[in-house]
Amino acid sequence: MAGHSKWANIKHKKSKEDAKRGKLFSKLSKMISLAAREGGGDPEMNSDLRLAIQKAKDNNMPNDNIERAVKRGTGELEGVDYEKFVYEGYGPGGVALYLDLMSDNRNRTAAEIRHLLSKHGGNLGESGCVAWMFKRRGQLIVDLAEIDYDEDEVMLEALEAGAEDVSVEDGMVTIFTDPSNFEESRKKLEEAGLKFSAADIAMIPDNTIELDKVTAKKNLKLMDVLEDHDDVQEVYSNFDIPDEIMNEISEEE
Repeated sequence: MAGHSKWANIKHKKSKEDAKRGKLFSKLSKMISLAAREGGGDPEMNSDLRLAIQKAKDNNMPNDNIERAVKRGTGELEGVDYEKFVYEGYGPGGVALYLDLMSDNRNRTAAEIRHLLSKHGGNLGESGCVAWMFKRRGQLIVDLAEIDYDEDEVMLEALEAGAEDVSVEDGMVTIFTDPSNFEESRKKLEEAGLKFSAADIAMIPDNTIELDKVTAKKNLKLMDVLEDHDDVQEVYSNFDIPDEIMNEISEEE
């Protein structure tokens, strides 16, 4: 599990430039519109829409943007038809990559993702080639520096709220839940006074691959370029980077 936890922690600690913020809002809008199109515009009756809106609010997306995205999905406003799909493949060193994508032109997206992977030492694989290495789980990340709880208190609250597992790494507590209990666990933890740096239903690796410095730098670069692509909603991987190597890489940047 440390692989995704580590990457999630790295992403959290990176400052989000304004351009990236705009790109994130665009991706969240697509997610909301597709959920509304597939399940209707009422979040009370549409759990996918409810989760997408909550994720948008977590990232400080303005309510006007959220409402417009819902209306594009329900057809009240003109919009683009997106489809949701998954690509699987490998990064440098044989790490597994699982990509959630959303696009209005699947062929174009396939060509662009294949090019990015090839350029950065990876490759696309067949459907199912790495999915078996991951499990769909709710994930709530707490930064201990941002709350008045200590590590043990957070773990106790998490278990009382129905968490399946808790991981602690570098001042970050990652709480894992069954996807069906994700919203209920989140609500209980918020009522207990916890707040989250990130909260989502994610693909968590069962096991991880520890990387050396050279391979770690290549994979971090690949993750950056993949996440920067407009059609990539999420990138999941099973790599782990030892703290001393991560610190060396950070110092060089």
